[in-house]
Amino acid sequence: MLSTGDTAALLALLSEDRSMENHVSAFTLTFKRHQHFTACCCLLLLLEDWRILKQTQRLAALYILFDLYRVEQPSTNPFMSSLVDAASDETASKLERGFLLTLFQSLNNNNIIKELSKKTATEFISTFDSSAHTFLSGDLLRRQYSDKLPPEPHISSFKKASINNALPDPDIPQGYDPDTPELGVPGGPPRICAGNRDAAATGLVQASSLDGLEPPWVRPAPPRLLPQEGELIWLIPDTQHELLWDYSMCADTSRGTAVRELIARSLKGALAPAQQQQVLMELEADPKLVYHCGLTPRRLPELVENNPVIAVEVLLKLMNSNQITDYFKVLVNMDMSLHSMEVVNRLTTAVDLPTEFVHMYISNCISSCQNIKDKYMQNRLVRLVCVFLQSLIRNKIINVQDLFIEVQAFCIEFSRIREAAGLFRLLKTLE
Repeated sequence: MLSTGDTAALLALLSEDRSMENHVSAFTLTFKRHQHFTACCCLLLLLEDWRILKQTQRLAALYILFDLYRVEQPSTNPFMSSLVDAASDETASKLERGFLLTLFQSLNNNNIIKELSKKTATEFISTFDSSAHTFLSGDLLRRQYSDKLPPEPHISSFKKASINNALPDPDIPQGYDPDTPELGVPGGPPRICAGNRDAAATGLVQASSLDGLEPPWVRPAPPRLLPQEGELIWLIPDTQHELLWDYSMCADTSRGTAVRELIARSLKGALAPAQQQQVLMELEADPKLVYHCGLTPRRLPELVENNPVIAVEVLLKLMNSNQITDYFKVLVNMDMSLHSMEVVNRLTTAVDLPTEFVHMYISNCISSCQNIKDKYMQNRLVRLVCVFLQSLIRNKIINVQDLFIEVQAFCIEFSRIREAAGLFRLLKTLE
């Protein structure tokens, strides 16, 4: 449903004394297209309790529910059935029923809706004549406007038996007008002020639902079947008992704790050579420690920049994990640097990386060189990328024909740099 702020905006636009067409315009300006259905559902909830909205607000809400979908086929209006039910409700006021009948008549006569859209709710109330309308039952109205109604959906018996989860105040009797001044007399019904009315409307929207409260689906447990002769073996307790030993009891967990602490330090800064060697030895002794070291894909760039050697070892141990794709995505999208290229270069020489990953990383390197503004840093990164690409090509890790056009354009753009010229010559030898 709508938030508290949107509900207040909805009540505010209903309270304004404006023409019906201006009500619809204000509604479409207040709520975006994807919010229309939700806002209309809130209007339907507010209309169910006649104590919440004033008479003028109710007429404006009914007109919005009808007119918002008028440019389309009437049968596509999801609220058309509710409007027909409201027009045939004998407990509702004749004013609202007559207003709805006027709207239905405009489906066959555009002049009616043009005239009604110019009126305010107050003007319609002052000129309303109940004798000018023939109030029909629900069945007759549905037959009369059967071609204008959407097809009846299949509703389960539980949905049909649901009840509204908002109960009316028992202290306020049925059939009184909350806007009349006689309500404030001692001993009479409580007077509803504007603040209480808005608070009640907001609470109703936040706490209610169109689904209602459905009866519980009580399903008794099925009876137990009598055991068959062949099943008796499972009912007789086994007399041979074996001891089950938990080998993880009293196990030394200090090694995993040490690795976690060192990985946490490696995310913040470079480790000492002895500490790096300790992490590599522990991961080599127990590869499963990599799943419990506290590293996540989001923290991988920090490990790559501070300790690329450990990053390579961790990624190699995670190569058979179902999370390796997430680590690759982070690695290919991180800022290009010497350490990130070192990690990717070592991975390509150690294992067969996915081709699309390598191509995406190369494209990212090229675009990073093109977008950098600092000429000194740009030249430095171009040299690194050229050396990196030459290594991949000579080791036959990538098929240069797949990226020939992109790499050739990169070399031509930075032909003033010696490494780029060397890469261009290498491409020509392979052409």
